Parts: sequence; structure tokens; C-alpha cells
Amino acid sequence: MKTPLPTALHKAIEHIQKFRLWTDEERELSMLQTLAEHPSPEEIWVFGYGSLIWRPEFNFQEDRLATLQGYHRSLCLWSSVNRGTPEQPGLVFGLDVGGTCQGKVYKLHDDNIHEQFRLLWKREMPSGAYIPKWIRCETMMGPITALAFVMDINSHAYVQGLTREETVDIVLNATGSCGPCPEYVLETANALAQASINDENLFELAELIKQRIAKP
Repeated sequence: MKTPLPTALHKAIEHIQKFRLWTDEERELSMLQTLAEHPSPEEIWVFGYGSLIWRPEFNFQEDRLATLQGYHRSLCLWSSVNRGTPEQPGLVFGLDVGGTCQGKVYKLHDDNIHEQFRLLWKREMPSGAYIPKWIRCETMMGPITALAFVMDINSHAYVQGLTREETVDIVLNATGSCGPCPEYVLETANALAQASINDENLFELAELIKQRIAKP
């Protein structure tokens, strides 16, 4: 297995130098502000586009396939906690600007919303690299407003311009508190395929990762 390419490591230097975990107080404030901004608090929906599709970890009443306009799924976020370390960051999905993204929306149960959101924030917002937004999503049963974790393109954790080879090398060499980075990418690709969600770029990347893993 190759080590990450020097160019890829160079692109991670700023993130490695500036990485900082959010405090519990920072996460709580962000969560409360986001809930307060909900335009229709009687229904709480969450849009999943990565691991939330195959490991939501919250109670939900209903799920639907959904399409989000103006953003696309991308491995554009350095992960120094869940799927990497500060010394060897991995990559996780973010909603990057432009295009469309197909995923799933989940309608949460009304009880214990704050506790469910605290768990969600602990998982998705360890360092505040996402911007939580309430965004209109299209479903077969009509439009809804759902919470989506959008990439903060001004964050030092934002990465773009990686070649496919660089991306594969980074993914193969990273492991974090939630497990190996290759598992994360492959499980997401598999979950999308099972849900009949087409993401050719991700499927091609997943095949390259599997080929590299299979090499002696």
C-alpha cells in the first residue's frame, strides 16, 4: 500500500497545523442556533448524503429519497477525528457548491429532539467544518425543508483539486475513531447503489479502492 503522495500531504498542511476540536459549549450553541432557525419546527427532517444513509444513528419516523439542488457530494473534507487523525487525516464527504445531490431525508420523532441533535452534532460537527443549513429538498411526495451539513469552503478543512490517485492514497492510509476511511467510502457507495442512487464518480472511485485493497 502506498503512502500518500507528497502533493496530497502538502495540501493537508494548513489543516494539520490549524486543526482544533470544538468545545461542548461551541457545539451546543451551534445546535441551538440551528434549531431556532428552523422555518417549520413541527417537522424535523435531516438530509443524509454520506454515512447517514447507512448509519443514521437517530430515531426516525420516515425516510425518503431526496434531491438537493445547488450542491454535490464530494470527498472535500479532511477528517482528523472520525476517519483520520490530525497526523494522518482522511477524507469524508461534504456538500460542495454546484450541481445536484441525491440522498435520503429522515423525519425525526418529535420526542427528545435536543438529545438527538446533540448526538448528531457530536458526530457531524467535531470541529465545525460544516455549515448546518435548512435547505429545500425535492422528494416524490413533494418538497420539504431538511437540515443539511454543507461544506464550509472557507474552512482549513476544505480540500479541492486532489487527483483520483491522491484521493485513493489518502483514503487507504487513514483510520479514525469511527473506523477505517476505506470502509466509510465503500459503505457509502454500496448504500447508494442499494438505494438506486447513481453517483458514477463515487462508484468509479470505490472500484479503484477495492482494486488497491486486493493487490498483494
